Amino acid sequence: MQKTKFSKINDQFNNLLIGFLSSSWKSKSINLISVLTGYFLFANFVTKFISEGRNELIMVPIIILIIELIIRTRPPVDSSLFKLWTIVDKVRIGATYAVILEAFKLGS
Repeated sequence: MQKTKFSKINDQFNNLLIGFLSSSWKSKSINLISVLTGYFLFANFVTKFISEGRNELIMVPIIILIIELIIRTRPPVDSSLFKLWTIVDKVRIGATYAVILEAFKLGS
């Protein structure tokens, strides 16, 4: 079959959806534990942060800056730091989910 642009897009889409199923158990478990750890840490952090009610104007930009640094400092895939960055990125995803969930709980 000839490789057309559509077939390349279709292959990438299939790898995106089904790529999780073809990865190893080690990779799946590390990703899941990282996301749940990020959720757990930031759910507790946000709850404590809301109950104190101090330094919101300082803490929120610092959190946003840390999240942006994690996103923008992605190393190349063949780098030795890529696996560590992947774990930190999954923690960031869990943390973002915790913050959004807390916002929905508060109704804001």
